[in-house]
Amino acid sequence: MAEKKQYKDVASSGLDAVLPQIDWFKNYHRNYTITIVIPEYTSLCPKTGNPDFGTITIQYEPKDRIIELKSLKEYIFAYRNLGIFYENAVNRILKDVVFAIKPVWVSVKGEFTPRGGIHSIVEARWPAKK
Repeated sequence: MAEKKQYKDVASSGLDAVLPQIDWFKNYHRNYTITIVIPEYTSLCPKTGNPDFGTITIQYEPKDRIIELKSLKEYIFAYRNLGIFYENAVNRILKDVVFAIKPVWVSVKGEFTPRGGIHSIVEARWPAKK
């Protein structure tokens, strides 16, 4: 099925946006999991410009680096004025976390506030499931 033209122009919105860097600090431990819950995620729908709201949960096993939370907060706040679809946001966050900390594994889950009676949950993992 061909992609509708009205979405083709905005389908990749936000993927190449310049966002603040996610900083890190050295990890001195092994074999444990960190879960970060961000209940005030906001962005804009790239098609309508309406605000999107949700909770982003990042869960990972650190290798040599741990996410510095203030920088993560500034990174997530940068999405507030960014037009980006849910799927792109979750996958972009995953990509940027992997780039910043190179974890053993990581999962990013977005649970978005219902709009028009539809509640979306998007989850991406690295490394990808086989």
